Amino acid sequence: MSTATMTAPRVKAGADEGRIGLRANLRHIGALVRRNALQIKQDPESMMDVLLMPIIFILLFTYVFGGAIAGKGNQHDYIQRLVPGIMAMMGLNIAMAVGSGVNEDFRKGVMDRFRTMPIARSSVLIAKIVVEIGRMLIATAILLGMGFLLGLEIGGTLWQFLGAIVLCTAFGAALMWIFILLGLSVKTPQAVQGMAMLVLMPLEFGSSIFAPPTSMPGWLEGFTKVNPLSNLADASRALINGHGAVTHPTLITLGWAVAITAVTMPLAVAKFRKKT
Repeated sequence: MSTATMTAPRVKAGADEGRIGLRANLRHIGALVRRNALQIKQDPESMMDVLLMPIIFILLFTYVFGGAIAGKGNQHDYIQRLVPGIMAMMGLNIAMAVGSGVNEDFRKGVMDRFRTMPIARSSVLIAKIVVEIGRMLIATAILLGMGFLLGLEIGGTLWQFLGAIVLCTAFGAALMWIFILLGLSVKTPQAVQGMAMLVLMPLEFGSSIFAPPTSMPGWLEGFTKVNPLSNLADASRALINGHGAVTHPTLITLGWAVAITAVTMPLAVAKFRKKT
């Protein structure tokens, strides 16, 4: 059998992609979302990070660090700061798993089979993100449930509360494109996780999520102010608590989300097409 015959299905798929309409594209995304959801159903252990991570984070930082940061006996006040901050952080942690999952699918040959089909290449990656958004919302619900048990109070309106969830979800979805691109660019899932940690640690702990920037050294306070996670945490905190500046950090966060998606989504789709 000639090499040209073996590669014919991929060439056909690439030619057909440009003629795929919106309705067909949405149908493909729906089918792939179902496939990814069934994978989770068959491997429920893959949900352990979503189920346990919010509980561990909120208990750890409330009772181990909360007294030191907010003062002993002031854990209730610290909860009001901590929970919206962890909501902002949740998308970053879950986004890392997307990159590892895409990398693993390529190693198993799953993505090669998808690329021989007459479907839009973006639909494979968008389906991944849709499922991970669902995982993120489950993690957020568990986090908020634990927060309410520990004394979290909603000072804003219901729409502000829902707005905080939507804002965190939108920013998390944008971050997923970065990690998908990373997963398509390195060789192993372990490399994805290692490189992701180099990004996660400075962004998470060099932000206003856990402590006010005014308590930090000047050089770190400057980094904290330009850290996109700080703007997201501040916006989420203002929306949930019902006080504080909302417009500026919200617009900055949305600007980051749009810019990240506009840059990394086309790069990820192009890398997906060409990856060998």
